[in-house]
Amino acid sequence: MSTLQKENELRKKGYQYVACIDECGRGPFAGPVVAAAVIMPKGISINRLTDSKKMTKAAMKKLAPIIKDIAISYSIGYATVKEINQLNIKQATRLAMKRAVEGLKIIPDYLLVDGTEVVNVEIPQESAIKGDLYCHGISAASVIGKVFRDEWMADLDLEYGNIYNWKSNAGYINKKHIDACIEHGLTPQHRKSWSTYNEVVEKIELKNNTNKN
Repeated sequence: MSTLQKENELRKKGYQYVACIDECGRGPFAGPVVAAAVIMPKGISINRLTDSKKMTKAAMKKLAPIIKDIAISYSIGYATVKEINQLNIKQATRLAMKRAVEGLKIIPDYLLVDGTEVVNVEIPQESAIKGDLYCHGISAASVIGKVFRDEWMADLDLEYGNIYNWKSNAGYINKKHIDACIEHGLTPQHRKSWSTYNEVVEKIELKNNTNKN
């Protein structure tokens, strides 16, 4: 099955501008959640474009500007760590998607959304399970969203002295990340709404009490 099939079917039904939406950064312990919306031209297929999770960082970085050049319109939206903590990750993800759609220079007449999420806009839409793998436009959105967030996390890593290794781990949990949190403390970039946050706080307190004794 062609990854253009779904978009082609919608265009045959009269939808001219089909915006494809994907999110990234839903699971990490640190950093924002990001969404990208892309309207691709009819019939255009970019070689080697697929789900960002199946691509190397180098391949994504190479394809991102190509996608942006070819796209009729694209937009990035995000929700901050503060918003994630206030709203919960599901609602923050929907907010990021809404901002991405509203940032498009052309108002889409249909949305294809990866996974099972719903975008809170008055535009016809449908969810596409594994859309980032099987829908070309969603693959495009997944790549530019991931590259944007990776670059953001690399900038944050530099801002915080490369202590948390966000350039490599993109804010996801691994041993080095947690060890750095225990050693140097948590930051405003860490999500307080994650259970890991309280676990790290307890370990920091235990370490401080041990050092006092």
